[in-house]
Amino acid sequence: MHIVHTIADLRAQLSAFRRPAFVPTMGNLHAGHIALVKQAKPLGDVTVSSIFVNRLQFAPHEDFDSYPRTLDADAQRLEAAGCDVVFAPREKDLYPEPQSFKVHPATDLSDILEGHFRPAFFIGVSTVVMKLFSCVFAGMPAGVAAFGKKDYQQVMVVRRMVQQFALPIEILAGETQRADDGLALSSRNSYLTPEQRQEAVHLLQALRALGEAARAAPSLPDLAALEAQAMQALARRGWKPDYLTVRRRADLMLPPGALADVPLVVLGAAKLGNTRLIDNLEI
Repeated sequence: MHIVHTIADLRAQLSAFRRPAFVPTMGNLHAGHIALVKQAKPLGDVTVSSIFVNRLQFAPHEDFDSYPRTLDADAQRLEAAGCDVVFAPREKDLYPEPQSFKVHPATDLSDILEGHFRPAFFIGVSTVVMKLFSCVFAGMPAGVAAFGKKDYQQVMVVRRMVQQFALPIEILAGETQRADDGLALSSRNSYLTPEQRQEAVHLLQALRALGEAARAAPSLPDLAALEAQAMQALARRGWKPDYLTVRRRADLMLPPGALADVPLVVLGAAKLGNTRLIDNLEI
């Protein structure tokens, strides 16, 4: 496995290949990332993973400086998973000058849910993903990029961006990987205290309960009340919920009416102590 830091070195490593399978990450890898690498590997002729903590998607009050950076351990895990090339650029390598050109995704998708509570988050995500795609796929006739479904809205933003820009890249959405008790694997789980780690599984339980209640609800007005009750129940356990909501899978809009035959997803984001967790469940 080769570890490279500059765009020129990355492209030199990929020059003999035609179809990269790419897994972008911010490092501090867990089994969910490794599952994506293993899923993507058979779909390309070279497997690439990036490790880059992207300043553009962090608000000033968020955890950019404290986000765990574990390159040596990450590289070992990627090599064991069969990754061929690790692209670990320094900030000056990926952003040699201030990134004044940015990708602004459609507001109907990017300004709701995560985008509402983290303004400009998806501008930062879209911009870095587009730049990474340019680094990895330049000159390639086709390729695959894998993202985890735990970041459900992010997958939809990236997929729509690829479609709008006619990029020759297939987006693979990998299923959320979970611990034995159901907690979605996340790099931020390491912030939790032992007591918070035991409590953290209640976010998934709240999503399950809301999903079951939504499927039994006869109409849309009932849904708003069910969402409010779900947030109140989680708050009583000491959480600070941003949202617990039921949306259409197709576009993350509110269902228009009866819920019985509409493919839905339940999404939630809440703080437990100082750690913000997200999860979702298709129903």
